[in-house]
Amino acid sequence: MSTGSWGQQQPQGADWYQASDGLWYPPGGGAVVPPGGALATTGAVDVSLDAPLEVNRWRPLYAWLLAIPHWIVLIVVGIVAYVAMIVAFFSILFTRKVPPWAHDWIVRLYRYQWQVMTFAWWMHEDSPEWMSSPGEIDPGTEPGRVTIRRADELQRFGPLYKWILAIPHFLVLGILGIGVYFAVLIGFFAVLFTGKWPEGLRDFVVKFFRWATRVNAYLLIRDEYPPFALD
Repeated sequence: MSTGSWGQQQPQGADWYQASDGLWYPPGGGAVVPPGGALATTGAVDVSLDAPLEVNRWRPLYAWLLAIPHWIVLIVVGIVAYVAMIVAFFSILFTRKVPPWAHDWIVRLYRYQWQVMTFAWWMHEDSPEWMSSPGEIDPGTEPGRVTIRRADELQRFGPLYKWILAIPHFLVLGILGIGVYFAVLIGFFAVLFTGKWPEGLRDFVVKFFRWATRVNAYLLIRDEYPPFALD
């Protein structure tokens, strides 16, 4: 793990890149540690959860209720992100680029969705930050983290055909989604009786959402074809 600087005003090396937040970050291939000490990977698309397996055993009974206000705000974020997706679609067709603000709102949607979902599914006890943090790189201030780097250029006509190439992924994810349902169901009773999420089941849920996020990112804001793997 690299402990390079986090979000510098000036590049610290030849390979450093400037993110859409205007700050400079070290090149990929490792990891960096932000000021709060939370680990954030430097991959193009990454989803993770940094929270203990132990949870208050009564939390499955009311976590969904506490999450309702966040689901409502998430609808608002989704509307703005949907507009950003339309702008990104036409921007790619004409310029091969996604405006930084549009990319940030799309990423914010996926990030906030993941944070609210993990909270509602009693995977941790920290209430999510309202509307989530902006920026392509997750700041690491929440247990649920999503990073989707903004591409310099994208395939001009990719948005017109990527959804076809993604169909096999949707089929596999549909099947795995059934497994996620049962994993959460088992997690409900496991936490209720033991106060702890089964590590393997929670890991499966995280990897499923990571796979789904990579596919969603591929459809519009990334060109890397996602692997058929829970990693």
